[in-house]
Amino acid sequence: MDLAESPGPSAPRLPPPPPGRPPRPPRRSRRPLRRGLPGRPRRPQDLALLAAVLGALLAVATRSFVGFREFQAEALREAAQKFLGEDGFSLFSSLDRDRDMYINPEEFKRDAKRLIAATSISILEEEVSQNSPLDLSEEKFSIMARFQPLLPKTMYKSKDGFLHVSHLTLSGLRNWTVPDVVLHLFSAQKFFIFLPPKEDLKLGEPWWIIPNEDLIFKLLSMFHPRLFVKTRFGPRGTVACLMAISDLYYTVAFRIHAEFQLNEPPLFPFWFSPGQFTGHIILSKDSSHVRDFKLFVPNHKPLNVEMDWLYQGEENGNPKTKMNMDIGYLPQMELESWGPSGSTEIHKKGKITYRRPSEQSSQFVFEDIVWQKEISWEKAVQRLKVAMYPFLKVTYLPLIKAFERARIEKKLVHSIVLWGSLDDQSCFGPGKCLRDKVLGNPFILMLLRKNFISSWSQVHELIEIQNQDNKSHKKLAELLLEKYSDHVMILLCLPNGTVVHHISANELCQVSKESSGKQLNSVTMYEQFLQKGLSQAQPFLQRKLGGFF
Repeated sequence: MDLAESPGPSAPRLPPPPPGRPPRPPRRSRRPLRRGLPGRPRRPQDLALLAAVLGALLAVATRSFVGFREFQAEALREAAQKFLGEDGFSLFSSLDRDRDMYINPEEFKRDAKRLIAATSISILEEEVSQNSPLDLSEEKFSIMARFQPLLPKTMYKSKDGFLHVSHLTLSGLRNWTVPDVVLHLFSAQKFFIFLPPKEDLKLGEPWWIIPNEDLIFKLLSMFHPRLFVKTRFGPRGTVACLMAISDLYYTVAFRIHAEFQLNEPPLFPFWFSPGQFTGHIILSKDSSHVRDFKLFVPNHKPLNVEMDWLYQGEENGNPKTKMNMDIGYLPQMELESWGPSGSTEIHKKGKITYRRPSEQSSQFVFEDIVWQKEISWEKAVQRLKVAMYPFLKVTYLPLIKAFERARIEKKLVHSIVLWGSLDDQSCFGPGKCLRDKVLGNPFILMLLRKNFISSWSQVHELIEIQNQDNKSHKKLAELLLEKYSDHVMILLCLPNGTVVHHISANELCQVSKESSGKQLNSVTMYEQFLQKGLSQAQPFLQRKLGGFF
């Protein structure tokens, strides 16, 4: 609650001028004044005495302060010993090199690798059955989940205070603030699903991991128990490609599509669909050893999660179940290995037998891998994108670069403006339809590649450009936003930003409609849209156009 504004302080008042001094009485003699009376000049001996007194006082104050700090540190040590226990406090003390009861980044950095390797040994154990055979040569390693919840203020419906959205509808989202499982022990051998299906596979050549969903489910359900690896909308599954090869190891990049259902019955479902899970794994060629594993939801875009939910509405006075949707920003959702996999050992607590990583597992931390062949992360990501979305066989440039290229090549810009991302699962509703049914069609791909420079932009990006100081970029964003009137708009623009033709994706994504007595599908309709734009722009493209750049 905002407090009422208190009145500001009044203007400072100057102190009244000192009263005038009374006139000094005339001296009766010129004899020096008696020692100790005011007005006598200070001698060097007096100043030295004063300095000595002040120094003594300062020394006393310093000793008191130091004593207080020592007392404070001792109190912290006692509290830490009670809270951490003997073993925990011993580990803390080994890192706190200056004994000030605080671990700064420099202190932690010196022992980070040792700590990461040792932590999984000390806190992760797996109960085993005495009846099942134990293979201690099988390596295991721990994976940690990190999660920061979605920011409600980034949702479009937050602008009106979530009007007409029930508090119960959002309860699953609001209550999801931490991972379901923070740390889990995995067998390295289970990650064989990331091995290439054949030895002569080229770097960047993608393959699908759809049939092997058990490991994917166990990994992603660390975030939330109600996970669905078979998503309601395509593209589904996991795709991977080789990034690097050495004598003993592979580096594999991967991309996963999955979603969560956050609400429990009897509440209506609330679906939470991150744009994608991507990452990499470094593993031995026989998958017996995992060197490194990282999985995350990219967070470099202003919106990266699509949400939709069912609710009870009305139609013609009758109750009817309807669907609503929104999009928002998730700051962090990632899994990361705590050191490489290592051998295990048997450990007993009473009558229960446990299996845990052995202390020798930390030796792999310091090995170096010499890669014989490798490609960049950016190139691998692009190959995975195209495997998931065939429409990306046409290059989609960032907005400014697209208009610069169009001016050079004297082509129209095929610009798509939407709330989500066209190249991941945060694209919802009509955007999905446009992407999956129209843009990936072979004939549309050929038409776009030959006659257009393509680009797609989030509305947020255009608003940010509109607020920049660059006048030409600002004007370009204004021209596009001027035509933005629906969730997903397709704009055909001259190189100077003038929009010559536009259409809403909603118009395209009707299953069919009658036109002059015959059925017109969305692909044919889009072809006609592109051809009309080319026809209208031809007179302008044939003459020299002024551009923004």
